[in-house]
Amino acid sequence: MSVMVKESPISETDMIAEAEKALADISRIRDGVGRVIFGQENVVERTLVALLAGGHALLVGVPGLAKTKLVETLGIVLGLDSRRIQFTPDLMPSDILGSEVMEQDETGKRSFRFISGPIFAQLLMADEINRASPRTQSALLQAMQEYHVTIAGARYDLPAPFHVLATQNPLEQEGTYPLPEAQLDRFLMQVDILYPEIEAERRILLETTGIEDAKAQNVLQPARLKEIQTLIRRMPVPESVVEAILTLVRSARPGQGNADTDKHVAWGPGPRASQALMLCTRARALYDGRLAPSVDDVRALAEPVLQHRMALTFAARAEGTSVRDVVAKLVKGI
Repeated sequence: MSVMVKESPISETDMIAEAEKALADISRIRDGVGRVIFGQENVVERTLVALLAGGHALLVGVPGLAKTKLVETLGIVLGLDSRRIQFTPDLMPSDILGSEVMEQDETGKRSFRFISGPIFAQLLMADEINRASPRTQSALLQAMQEYHVTIAGARYDLPAPFHVLATQNPLEQEGTYPLPEAQLDRFLMQVDILYPEIEAERRILLETTGIEDAKAQNVLQPARLKEIQTLIRRMPVPESVVEAILTLVRSARPGQGNADTDKHVAWGPGPRASQALMLCTRARALYDGRLAPSVDDVRALAEPVLQHRMALTFAARAEGTSVRDVVAKLVKGI
């Protein structure tokens, strides 16, 4: 049994044909990214899954792991209008959203004119987002959820598609602020970037220290990306996957009958986590060449979707327990 989404119906033949076209496009995207980003296949997969699902991603890792390079490469490969904001402690919300300025015409009449900020782009790179104050970070809340901003009571719609790819340094580093919980919940996934494998690092040494570096090439247009995102929302979802998502997310909340969660988790993920898992499992299935997600997709995506939507109790932190440990135990339950 499968659960169908509430879009216009599409025949099985048309679905297969559209999926084959999308697979060819995704293959070209992967090849385009692979020319510039060496190794880190898991990171590239999760970041692309977030974009194909129509969401935002938070890339977390120490400096020097090509987080910024990955975002720049994706913007070029996908043909998106990209802007970059370097988050610093003195950054203000108006530096992101834009502001109104007063102008005077030849007759002396004064009026306000809105000057848009860098958020009016299809791909916004929020570089080192946790080096700005929580007040400035919160300027992205409305845009990331509602895809428009409100300035002086007037609504301004953002371009479509609209994605935020933010990079974050570990909180243990100097000069960082924790992201507000509401801000974290807007990110479809948190993608942890680890040090590269030795073969990937050897290739980095050989190919990036010469006279010329590999350059990314555009392989897709934004309109085509939107079509693939629509196709993903039309993919059927087996009932077993729906039940696995519900079981996993609800078991991560205190007070739902899971003793381990009650002991270690202060607060857990809300319904937005279930929505994120539903979209991401579909996108991962298509990324792997399948027409429907499986429970294995739920297991694979549990950590990046849930870890930034949960907080541990003081006792759990004192014991050295991490969110990843808690999520890993919950995954075994499905």
